[in-house]
Amino acid sequence: MTSPSPEYPSEQQPVDPTVQPVPAAVTARVDAADSTLQNPRSAVIALGSNLGNRLETLQGAVDALEDTPGVRVKAVSPVYETEPWGVEPGSQSDYFNAVVLVRTTLPPSSLLERAHAIEEAYLRVRTERWGPRTIDVDIVAYQGVVSGDPVLTLPHPRAHERGFVLVPWYDVDPAAELPGHGPVADLLAAVGRDGVLLRPDVELRLPE
Repeated sequence: MTSPSPEYPSEQQPVDPTVQPVPAAVTARVDAADSTLQNPRSAVIALGSNLGNRLETLQGAVDALEDTPGVRVKAVSPVYETEPWGVEPGSQSDYFNAVVLVRTTLPPSSLLERAHAIEEAYLRVRTERWGPRTIDVDIVAYQGVVSGDPVLTLPHPRAHERGFVLVPWYDVDPAAELPGHGPVADLLAAVGRDGVLLRPDVELRLPE
């Protein structure tokens, strides 16, 4: 078993993921894999972690999504660091946040089941609202679907007011729109980027 990789590499030069192009070979493989899906839908998934090795956990979630039959990861945002939401300042560690764009043939309910399975694999505990967690895997939007189902409300009911979702989402899809709320660019302009800090020294890999 290999030891977890450090979140803050000491011997590597910082890499800014916002200016690092995805290798053409990786893009070609992702596009080729996507062509095997029949009538795929687009979905936006937000990731967050503030326990353990945050970067390793987020990367594990990205890889687990790609390993899911009927799911292809198309884009991964830069990593941002944010203070915990809804708790007293300093009472929890800061979060690493990112957004993943996927193409999938799974219906929303099955994609949610997979998201919960990934959370359970990383021992996500749901004992308190706004409590610390090893991983959050939240479906933000699914192919323009609007649903008030209490099990899976689409789009995510608070995505439009959360900078830690809007900032990385805008990075990977500047033209995106949040169903029922409008362009992500406009929502981000209203919410602002305060407290959402880019971590150029760490990055998530697009699965090969």
